[in-house]
Amino acid sequence: MTKGFINYRKVLIVGLGMIGGSYAEKLSALGFEVGALARRQASIDFALKHGLIAHGQVEVTREYVSRFDLVVFALYPKTFVEWIRQYQDFFRPGTVITDVTGVKRAVVPTVQAMLRPDVEFVPAHPMAGRERSGVEYADCRVFADANFIITPTERNTPEGIELVRTLGCILGFRHIAVLSIEAHDEMIGFLSQLTHCIAVALMDCKESEHLAEYTGDSFRDLTRIARINENMWTELFQENRDELLSQMDLFLGKFTQLRDALAAGDEETMKEMMRLSTYRRSFFDKKK
Repeated sequence: MTKGFINYRKVLIVGLGMIGGSYAEKLSALGFEVGALARRQASIDFALKHGLIAHGQVEVTREYVSRFDLVVFALYPKTFVEWIRQYQDFFRPGTVITDVTGVKRAVVPTVQAMLRPDVEFVPAHPMAGRERSGVEYADCRVFADANFIITPTERNTPEGIELVRTLGCILGFRHIAVLSIEAHDEMIGFLSQLTHCIAVALMDCKESEHLAEYTGDSFRDLTRIARINENMWTELFQENRDELLSQMDLFLGKFTQLRDALAAGDEETMKEMMRLSTYRRSFFDKKK
């Protein structure tokens, strides 16, 4: 732990879902004083009962928010922006805030432009999660083999960036990367949002109550993420629409190439595509 992080022992989690709850679980286990704000009292009660947080409440008050040094926002993009607009005056001077938001160009410039000069927002994105939502599914073990992306801008200080980098380290992320907000949204459009689109489309292709009785591991693996939070992912798709459409077109081009090769009996093209996919997939296996 860096020396600077010692000064940030009180952490507020705003949005007590699966990721927010997992942050809370890990930080509490490390001895931080973790508080939470949530929409539902039931989420606060669950987190208290299971030791994920020291305290929490559903009402946003100056008295409570101003107690914390570091604030982590685990909210939908639009909700996050609106929260800052309404309540940023509640932060104590010198507070550092960060987020877990899956899109950046639609969020980061807006938040940083409206934010008080004595509060720093260092955007980040933990590339971890589960198919189920809610604090009941919090599990900090999801961070162990996951990537953590920081997307700083010219408004950020080296100290703020290092603080959030340290946060990623102590949460247990395997790899920490720094990207521009533009590069982040391009990568996420391909690596995360496109894959969710493919899984949804694949599950929507055939209507059968009995598919599970016939399937093998390949279909289960491909559609694991098709069990999806439709509200959150629809908002993420919309907020990154242009980039996601570009990635969908890229995929459609390759899928069409494979289909056309099959239709034409072009075995060499099919084999070449498979050789390339095998080679590129090998890099993921090496990293694991």
